[in-house]
Amino acid sequence: MLSGNNKTFDRYLGERDGPTFLSTMDGLNAAREEIVEFIRRTVVDANAEGVVVAMSGGIDSTLTAALAAEALGSDRVLGLSLPASKTDSVHAQEARTIADGFGIDFQEIQLKPLLETFETVVGAALGDDADRVATGNVLARLRMLCAYYAANTRSLLVLGTSNRSELLLGYYTKYGDGAADLFPLGDLYKTEVRALAPHAGVPRRIISKPPTGGLWSGQTDEAELGAGYRTLDRLLRLLVDREYDIEAAAERVDVPVETADDVATMYLDGAHKRTLPPMPGIGERNDDRSRQPFYR
Repeated sequence: MLSGNNKTFDRYLGERDGPTFLSTMDGLNAAREEIVEFIRRTVVDANAEGVVVAMSGGIDSTLTAALAAEALGSDRVLGLSLPASKTDSVHAQEARTIADGFGIDFQEIQLKPLLETFETVVGAALGDDADRVATGNVLARLRMLCAYYAANTRSLLVLGTSNRSELLLGYYTKYGDGAADLFPLGDLYKTEVRALAPHAGVPRRIISKPPTGGLWSGQTDEAELGAGYRTLDRLLRLLVDREYDIEAAAERVDVPVETADDVATMYLDGAHKRTLPPMPGIGERNDDRSRQPFYR
């Protein structure tokens, strides 16, 4: 069970807009137990041997790995570090230290040669000079390609590390870090991830790191998103969970209407990432890709 005091989650959540289900110790306990059981049940249902987690040295991947080890046992979790720069290498060493602490298998694969080859071959063929966003998306997809290769060769499931804030804002790469077999943290806002992390064994130095996708040097989540996660999460909870209009949400959070509008726009613009690719619906055929089969 969890231990600690209310200061831990009060520090991160700031419950001016009403409590989340993680704003009590009982809520933290329940969320942890539910996520652990979700991982365990999904792996059993898939008849998989375990899971693979791309570990960046950040809070989301560290918490995901910790909960996976708790759910399955450390011997059934593979941590992958996939650096592509000198900065990444520092985080890779951090990830290795964390993996050793959890007792999970860990492999580091240097992606810089692969990324450079991709840019040279594909860029030359297309005659394009990719900007850093396009290159960052390529890197995210190469990382997921490696994760799925490891999963396929070892009969593992790929654990995504995105949280609810990122998923709602579309702040991830389609078919990159947005590709996974399950998202254990997918129901937790970033502030809730920070509240839960200390109780799952995530070191304080990891929790205090500025969040980054590691797609280029100096890149941080909050700089790209235009606001801190406490503000973003409060707005998302009002706009999405409680269906406030933009003006009312802005007033409640005490931010300019433009900030709330930007968050709403990101949510709407990212809708295509949260759904299966559309099909034309010819005749009376329905899109049944998410339906369960009628046989077992």
